[in-house]
Amino acid sequence: MTPLKYLQGYPASLQEQVRQMIAGERLGDYLAQRYQGRHGIQSDKALYVYVMALKQEHLKNAPAIDKVLFDNRLDLTHRALGLHTSISRVQGGKLKAKKEIRVASLFREAAPQFLQMIVVHELAHLKESDHNKAFYKLCEYMLPDYQQLEFDLRLYLTWRDLQAGTPQ
Repeated sequence: MTPLKYLQGYPASLQEQVRQMIAGERLGDYLAQRYQGRHGIQSDKALYVYVMALKQEHLKNAPAIDKVLFDNRLDLTHRALGLHTSISRVQGGKLKAKKEIRVASLFREAAPQFLQMIVVHELAHLKESDHNKAFYKLCEYMLPDYQQLEFDLRLYLTWRDLQAGTPQ
């Protein structure tokens, strides 16, 4: 039985269902049926506008974001689909902190729901740094079906690997 690297934290029974979908070549159909099309956000500027709109809607009091971009260097080998960073610099006699959100470039081609899930995840880190109960509660507040989207995103990554011939 081959391990499903993106689904390792899920129950064995659920992983077995996914294996059956893969064996029956139904995983791609499932994803295509649920997540049709792709979003139109292709530039860093458009991504910035998108992120800021979500931040304004849900996290008005969160720290300001200085930079948002698609990052070609973020990929699954680094186990990162998105990144939030806080860069501190000394300017004059003051310490300035700049907040950045980077989204893996593979999300340029993804369904809009997956991009939204990644952005919500990174925005939640502005308030909660750890992946704890409060973090996931905030994600659910911003995106009510967050948990299902996170699971389906893991299915999508599994399907992408299968298409590329990458071992599971």
